[in-house]
Amino acid sequence: MKRSLGILLVGILLIGLVAVSGCADSSEEKNTNSNSNTASDELVAAVGTHGGEPEDGFNPITGWGHNHEPLVQSTLFKRDSNTDVINDLATDHTISEDGLTWTVNIRNGVKFHDGVPLTAKDVAFTFNKAARSAGLIDLSMMEKATAIDDDTIEFKLHETQSTFINKLIGVGVVPEHAYTESYGQNPIGSGPYVFKQWDKGQQVIFEANPDYYGQEPYFKKLTIVYMEGDAAFAAAKSGQIDIAEIPATYAGQNVKDMKILSIPSIDACGITLPVEPDTGEKTGDGYPVGNDVTSEIAIRKALNIGIDRQSLVDGALNGQGEAEFTGVDKLPWVNEEALFRDNRLDEAKSILNEAGWVDTDGDGIVEKNGVKAEFTLLYAANAQDRQALAVAVSEQAKRMGISIKIEGASWDKIQNLAMSTPVVFKYGSIDPTDVYLRYHSESHDPSNWNNMIRYSNPIVDGYLKKAITSPNEDTSIEYWQLAAWNGETGYSQKGDSPWLWMATINHLYIMDEDLDIATPLIQPHGGNIFGNILEWKRTEN
Repeated sequence: MKRSLGILLVGILLIGLVAVSGCADSSEEKNTNSNSNTASDELVAAVGTHGGEPEDGFNPITGWGHNHEPLVQSTLFKRDSNTDVINDLATDHTISEDGLTWTVNIRNGVKFHDGVPLTAKDVAFTFNKAARSAGLIDLSMMEKATAIDDDTIEFKLHETQSTFINKLIGVGVVPEHAYTESYGQNPIGSGPYVFKQWDKGQQVIFEANPDYYGQEPYFKKLTIVYMEGDAAFAAAKSGQIDIAEIPATYAGQNVKDMKILSIPSIDACGITLPVEPDTGEKTGDGYPVGNDVTSEIAIRKALNIGIDRQSLVDGALNGQGEAEFTGVDKLPWVNEEALFRDNRLDEAKSILNEAGWVDTDGDGIVEKNGVKAEFTLLYAANAQDRQALAVAVSEQAKRMGISIKIEGASWDKIQNLAMSTPVVFKYGSIDPTDVYLRYHSESHDPSNWNNMIRYSNPIVDGYLKKAITSPNEDTSIEYWQLAAWNGETGYSQKGDSPWLWMATINHLYIMDEDLDIATPLIQPHGGNIFGNILEWKRTEN
């Protein structure tokens, strides 16, 4: 069944957007003197998930802003709070009948922050450069971008692409005249904020662009401070921070003159279950490939139906999330036929028993052909929510006779071991390319975290290819859904079960009581809290 992207996602947001604590009768005191010198039109934020501190700087070519508001740069299009596509630099666009040529007209008179006019040549340069780079935006479907005149760009595609509009949303335009390899360290754009200062490891400072062509920002100075959730909460409580992203454990806290807002997201958390056995194969760097436990489909299916997702949300996430079954439950391309009922412990045990997984030595762990049902589960060491979910899943798996040892690790270690070891990952995007990169066999690319477990199903591949090469999003939805489950096979639990999806996680923020952030945009993985910053303001006390 086809469902409207805007209606579905906005409905989810409006239903779930709640203040989880107020400012009255507070149990925590805020030191309002600490930040008393900050002007009312200045904002200090600790929002680690807004891309975090970018290793390559604020460069759209290498990925800055690909799933969130880039602040410094303009994009051709944006999505509004209804998830509808709206113009930014673009004024209109057309698509050829064969779907291979996209023509975009842009605003006249837009200037970069250094005063140089922005033209179609800059747009073409940006997209051609991004297509050749190893950044986070996949532009392999694009043959070439060409400036037809100062205000018109033509994009030629190798094949039709239902998701191409998302590329035009996700890439910020850079100035050809000022682009160097160090651009990300001192970026120039045409967006609502001008880059002023970056103290690496500490903070970055932006100031409002006085020549911005769009709505004038209420906040004239924006400082983003880089700190982890616990430190951010402490800084907000002491009056040093105006808005901070915080862990779910703080959902019930009350802080004087501050409020806590829980924002639903499409940020889905799941566990990879390597589908290949360990045959002795090694990666190019000498790390193992395959896992003799998770390669057994009975193990994967038992875990999927045996765990209690609502219990994970209530416990590990302190109620700040929702059960997740397919990784795209909240998105229009969810196949409702692929959804299933969990917390079926007896059925999970039966699946294992019928497949030959039996506890023969009485140690509580089932085994088959001398292989015990035990494996290590990796999670990012600094991610509290992933750790909490890993612990909870490990405890629940014991009831099925499956032993899971959890281990916090660096991303470098996780990347090296991901082809043999289950990992807690998070994904979530309004762009369904995310699904293609996760499940299509040819998308396997560990360097970009795509299909890390080398999942392969030719029928799923066929549906995914039809989906991504459909002429538009509406016609693609049927194929995205069939890839999950066509009645016989698919990537969901009813099919190959290569993932154990657990929950979508709410994004939790503490902020000044007088800070009005209007209606936030749909929050993807990585967060996009500044997506509607032009609507932010302070209210009168």
